Amino acid sequence: MDMDSSMSGGPGLTDAGLDMSNYTVASDFLAALLDDTTLQQTDYAIARAFWYGIVIVIALAGIVNWTQWALLKLRLRAAAANRPRPTSPSNPVTSFLAGCTAVVREIAYHQIAPPNSWLRIPAVGSILLILMYFGYIMGLQFFDWDYPGAQYWQAQGIRAGWLTIAQFPLLLLLAGKQNLIGYAVGVSYERLQILHRWVARVMLLTATIHGGVQAYGWNKYGVMKLEIDTDSCFSTWMILLWLVFSATAPIRNWRYEIFVIQHIITFIGLVVAIFYHLPSTALSSRIYAWIGVGVFVFDRFVRTLIYVFNNMRPAKSVLQSLPGDVTKVQITSSRIKNWSPGQHVFLSLPNLGLGQSHPATILSIPSSHENKLVFILRAHKGFTQRLLRSAKSSSTDLSLAIGDKEEANRQNTLEIKEEEYVSLIGGPYGGSHSDFAAFDTVFLIAGSTGATFTLPVLLDIAARSAKQKLPVRKVVFAWVIRTVQCIEWISNELQQATNLLIDNGVEIEVRLFVTCEVDPGEKATKKAGCKCRNIEGPCCCCDLDTEKPKDNSSTFNTSSSDDPDIESSQFVRLGQCHADTSTSLPLACCTVESGRPQLKALLWDLLDHARGETGVAVCGSPGLVSSVRNTVATVSEQRGSCKGTGAEGIYLHAEGFAW
Repeated sequence: MDMDSSMSGGPGLTDAGLDMSNYTVASDFLAALLDDTTLQQTDYAIARAFWYGIVIVIALAGIVNWTQWALLKLRLRAAAANRPRPTSPSNPVTSFLAGCTAVVREIAYHQIAPPNSWLRIPAVGSILLILMYFGYIMGLQFFDWDYPGAQYWQAQGIRAGWLTIAQFPLLLLLAGKQNLIGYAVGVSYERLQILHRWVARVMLLTATIHGGVQAYGWNKYGVMKLEIDTDSCFSTWMILLWLVFSATAPIRNWRYEIFVIQHIITFIGLVVAIFYHLPSTALSSRIYAWIGVGVFVFDRFVRTLIYVFNNMRPAKSVLQSLPGDVTKVQITSSRIKNWSPGQHVFLSLPNLGLGQSHPATILSIPSSHENKLVFILRAHKGFTQRLLRSAKSSSTDLSLAIGDKEEANRQNTLEIKEEEYVSLIGGPYGGSHSDFAAFDTVFLIAGSTGATFTLPVLLDIAARSAKQKLPVRKVVFAWVIRTVQCIEWISNELQQATNLLIDNGVEIEVRLFVTCEVDPGEKATKKAGCKCRNIEGPCCCCDLDTEKPKDNSSTFNTSSSDDPDIESSQFVRLGQCHADTSTSLPLACCTVESGRPQLKALLWDLLDHARGETGVAVCGSPGLVSSVRNTVATVSEQRGSCKGTGAEGIYLHAEGFAW
C-alpha cells in the first residue's frame, strides 16, 4: 500500500473494459488503485482528529487530577487551622461535585474476579474507558466512508492504515516508565499498562482491517498476487500479531525476564517493518512512526540517566530470612534519599542473578529505618528463591559466629559482621495514589506481602501526625496472613506507628486475620494457652511444626493460597483473641481473629463513625482486590454517599500483585 503515491487515481476509477489477464494492464490498474492522492487529504485529517480527541481527554483528566491534588492540600491546611470537618464538602458546589464523584466511583470500582488464575478482567472503569476508545476508533474509521468507484475497499483500508500508524505514538507513551501521560493525569506507569496492551490490540484490529479489506478489493479485481509480490504488509502484520499475543498474561508471566527481552527485540523489528512498509515519500504518515521512536528513546534515555545516577556508588544490602519463606532486604543507598509511600523500585543483586531486576515495593519511608530502603519478598522461584537461600545461609553463618562469641571475646579475635551484597536499583516509580493523610478515616487492608504497600502509608501518617495536625481521626490496619508467625515481618514497624498515632491523638486499630492455610509438608498444632474459641475449623492462633520434604523444590510454594482471597464462607471469624504472653505475639495493641474478615461489616462500621471522606487502600491477590473493590462500591451505593443522606464519600486505591 502506498499512502503518498503520485500516481493517478480517484473516485471515478473502474475496471470496466480492462483485460486483467494482461500483465501491463493489471499493473497499471493496480497502480491507479493504490493511488491515494485524493484519499490522503481526508485520512490525514482523520489521523489528526484522533490526536485532538486524545489530547482533550488527557487534558480533562489532568484538570481533574490537579483539582483533586489542590483539594487535598486545602484539607491539610484546614486541619492545621483547626477548622471543623476539614474533609467534608463545605458548600453546594463541592457537595454537587462530591455527589458526581461518588456516582462515578460506584460504577468504576466494580470488578469481576474469575476463578482462573491466569485470566484478568479489568475493573468496570477501565472497561468503560477501553470501550470508549474502541468506539472512538471505529467512529473515525467509518466516518464519511462511502467512496465511489473501484477504490471503495482501498479507501477503507487506507483509512485503517492511517489510524493504525496514528496510534503508534500513543502506544509508546503508555508504555514508558517515565510516563508523560502518567505525570499529567496522576497515574503511575504500571496502572497504564492495561491501556498500553489494549491500544496494541486495537492497533492489531485496525491493521487487520487495513490489510483485510484491501485484500478483498485486490482479489475482487484479480490483482491480489501482483500486490502481494510487491508489498511487505503481511510481515508487518505478523510482527504486530506476535507482539500482542506474546503480551497476554499466561505467556507474559511464564518467564517474565525472557518476555521483556523478546518484547523489545520484536518491537525493534516492528519499527523496521513499518519504515520498510511505508515508502520514503510517505512523510506525512512516517512522522507518526518517528514520534513513536522518539518517545521510546526519550524514556530509555531518562531511565538510563536515573539508573546510572542511582548506582554510581552501588548500594549495599543485608538479607534476613523470616517465617513463611520471606526475605527482608535492607539497603543503604547514598543516592536514593527521598521516595513516597507505595513507590517501588527494580532491585538487582548481581551476585544472585546478573541482569535480573525484580520489582519490589519499598516497605520503609525516608524518616524510618535510618533512611534505609527496606523490602519484604516472598520466595517463589528464580531470583526470590535465590534471595531466600542466601538469607538463610547468612543467618546460619551469623548464628554460628554468635555461638562462639564468648570464646572470641576472651581471645579478642572474632569479628561478627552481617554479609553485604552489592545492589543495583532502578527507580523509584509509582506511588500515584492520593495523600491518605488528607482523609478523615483511613482503612488499610492487605494480604500477605501486600502489607509492603499499606504499611508505608501507615508509617507516613504516623510520622506526619507528630509534626502537624492532620485531618485523619482514625486508622484501621487490617492484615490477612496465613500464620501468626507472619507478624514478625513488620511487628516493630506496626508498634512504632501505633505508638506515634496514639501519642498524637489519632485512633488506631490493628486487626490481624489468620487463615491457617499451610504449605504441603506442614501440619498445624495448637499452641498451649491459645484462647481461640474455634469450633468448626482449624485454630488460627497456633504454631506450625514444619516437616519439610527432602525435595527442596517443594519448599517454595507458588500457589495462590499464600495470599488468601477474602470472605471465604468456611472461615469467617471463627474465633477471636487478643495478643498476650500466652500467644507470643510481639504486638501489644492488636486483635487477632481466626479466618478471613467480613469486609462489608468492617467497612460499614467504620463509615458509620466517619465525619468526612474515607480513604481505602488495598494490596494483595486479585481475589482480595476485587472483593474490596466490589464491597466499597456496594457500601457507597447503599449508604447513598454524598447524595443527601449524610453519608460521606469513599476513595479507593487498589494495588495488585500481578496484572
